[in-house]
Amino acid sequence: MKTKFKFLVLLPFFALLLFTSCQEETVEISSPDEAETLTATSELTSFISATSKNDGSKDNIIDGTSCISVKLPVVVKVRGLEIRIDSEADYIKIKRLYEEFEDDIDRLDIIFPITIVTSEHEEITIESAEELSEFIAECKDDDEEEEKEIRCIDFKFPISFSVFDRDFQMIEVVEIENNRQLHRFMKRVKKSEVFASLNFPVNMVLKDGTVLTAENNEQLKRIIEAAKDSCEEEDDFSKERLENYLKRCPWIVYEFKRNNQENDEFKQYAINFKDDGVVTMRSRNGDVLTGEWGLRRTRRGVLLKMAFDNLADFTLEWLLYDFEDGKIKVYEAGGNRIILKRNCEVVVDITKERVKNFLQECLWRITELEVDDINKEDQYIGTPLKFFENNVVKIRINGELVEGTYEVLVRNAGIGLEINLEGRPELKLQWLIKFLSEDEIELINGDNEMELERDCPDNDEDVVYIGEVLVNGVWEVASYMVLDADLTQNYEGYVIGFNANGKLFAEGQGNNYVGSWHGYRYEGINLGLNFRTDDAPFFELRHRWKIKEITPNRIELKDYDSNGEIERVLVLENIQ
Repeated sequence: MKTKFKFLVLLPFFALLLFTSCQEETVEISSPDEAETLTATSELTSFISATSKNDGSKDNIIDGTSCISVKLPVVVKVRGLEIRIDSEADYIKIKRLYEEFEDDIDRLDIIFPITIVTSEHEEITIESAEELSEFIAECKDDDEEEEKEIRCIDFKFPISFSVFDRDFQMIEVVEIENNRQLHRFMKRVKKSEVFASLNFPVNMVLKDGTVLTAENNEQLKRIIEAAKDSCEEEDDFSKERLENYLKRCPWIVYEFKRNNQENDEFKQYAINFKDDGVVTMRSRNGDVLTGEWGLRRTRRGVLLKMAFDNLADFTLEWLLYDFEDGKIKVYEAGGNRIILKRNCEVVVDITKERVKNFLQECLWRITELEVDDINKEDQYIGTPLKFFENNVVKIRINGELVEGTYEVLVRNAGIGLEINLEGRPELKLQWLIKFLSEDEIELINGDNEMELERDCPDNDEDVVYIGEVLVNGVWEVASYMVLDADLTQNYEGYVIGFNANGKLFAEGQGNNYVGSWHGYRYEGINLGLNFRTDDAPFFELRHRWKIKEITPNRIELKDYDSNGEIERVLVLENIQ
């Protein structure tokens, strides 16, 4: 019997000249040509080994890094909910919770201890978040001589190797079922502990699912090399790329820890990395600090240096150990860590011109107003503001436009805003702008706070539709539930109407209430109702309601508590 093998010779080629055999059954081994010959240090051997490394990128939604993976099952906490992740398919559970609200910061906490798997398929027990951060930072070492993982192509298992002894007698055929087995086998090959031939054909699978077949060593090398180049394009961790990435948008401090102490004081600080090594930082009270920044590449990885004269906590050279779309993590030994989240709408460098331009775009709703420890925001439900070029401001109340003036001021402490409307002295306070984005302005005056949110209803088809439905009907309260209590009867005999100019009215039982309404989008579609009365029962309906269902004949509104639980449900039906 004669058997022919194509194989990877993992011994210097001249050793074949010494090959002799004396066995009962002769095996004829055809010598590969020189182009297919591999040694323990050859490029293709390295390619196969790099392809077999553990791919840590699949679970980045959990650990935020590609240099390790978390062994499943694992329990994580998202939005206060504990979720058990049993398989890769369960990652979608985390993503859905992240996407539930558009404007919040995604946070995930791992329940420790966990087991991590390194790129070398080594399993290590991790006891805490601090230990995990330190391990991730260290595993980002930038050693050019180290064999780097190739993540964008995989072998389609099973594959097999024919194993030979030092006399090139075939010992066995080894079946390989997964990357872990392959990586361990290739380690033995690279150390010349075993001599083996890869049995062709083998199939390779690209990230997009494309299957490529290699019939020999040269074809296999070309397939992996082409895929490797695409990996390098995707994973380029270059200084230039990072520099542009940092400068593209402002960054918000999501988590800050120095010397193992978490400091909430710096949360929501806005950082702007500029050209020429200038960095500006805006605190929550509106103060702006200017410092220097820079990047440099080392064997450890890319280091981000920040230096502020009056902010020692940030002045350090931080190891940038992970970045993904919209989030950056930096670390330094001793329990120092910062997590930044990108927010392209935040304005760090606030100017008078920029504020005026923002104000004159669309309408603005007063969503928070606290003066002398008294909450006054309810007075402004359904009453948006409109700012004009000539320092005129108008507020819509009961369907009527009330005119006043406003002024954007430059003060030593920053940019200020005053709004002068008759009978509303709280708006005329000398407000200082502490936060500015295209959609939100936060202002302070001592311990007083005000928040404005931009509202562009004319550009939103859903909001326009809501207005059309409301105006073209006469409505009654079909149901009003507060938890399990049915209070619908309190509204019997009343009819409710909506005018196109924002006027809201209710008539019945000898009473006549007039107020304001406004439909808008914020984390969904909302309806602000303000009957402008402290009398029962309509004072209870003064609220910013979530619209859960709307048709020409029925509107269902809901009110949620801080935990997302439904507190009240209001249903209006068209009786026209």
